Amino acid sequence: MPPLLLLAILLIAAASAWRACGEGRAPGRSGGVVLSQQTAERLAGIPVRPKGGPAYSREEFGPAWADADRNGCDTRNDVLARDLLEVTRAPGERCEVAGGVLEDPYTGRRIDFERGRTSREVHIDHVVALSDAWASGAHGWDRPARQAMANDPANLLAVEGRANTDKGASDAAGWLPPRREYRCDYVGRQILVKATYGLSVTVAEREAMLGSLAACPGFELGG
Repeated sequence: MPPLLLLAILLIAAASAWRACGEGRAPGRSGGVVLSQQTAERLAGIPVRPKGGPAYSREEFGPAWADADRNGCDTRNDVLARDLLEVTRAPGERCEVAGGVLEDPYTGRRIDFERGRTSREVHIDHVVALSDAWASGAHGWDRPARQAMANDPANLLAVEGRANTDKGASDAAGWLPPRREYRCDYVGRQILVKATYGLSVTVAEREAMLGSLAACPGFELGG
């Protein structure tokens, strides 16, 4: 696929995902991934192959937290504004989130976010880690396409810093949220992102995803 066409598709997907998530609604409380038979069908359509490609470098995904949707605010502040409760802004600032409350989807912990004082306790997680995306196919894209993926709100969540550090670059075979109630949404979101961007999964990753989906209340996998 020509790089410019791929980039256009990714930007459209990112914009659609942002609308689907709903600005001001935190995933896991409302507006999260809705699991359905379509989720299993998406997973069935994702190619299964070993990870590969040249050595990963974060620089290949462009500068962190660009203003991808051109709303005048960087992606980190957009995600904080979406995922935190009781959001406050810095004096005279339209974008910078100064404070709020995070109900962490990964652990269930409630964190009072205050810029500067507790900033390190809240991370913005790439649900599909960038190094995983790189090894699953993104190494074949151009840099603008990778930057679009790195700033896609559908693949971003405000989460507890320690949980994000524990996850590292793991895929679903290596890490799932400690809070079991969120695993269905988490795996569903990974599947959505990988299907949207044409990324692959490993055999172990696919089995972990299937196992998680099978445990979701009211969710049945096709035979």
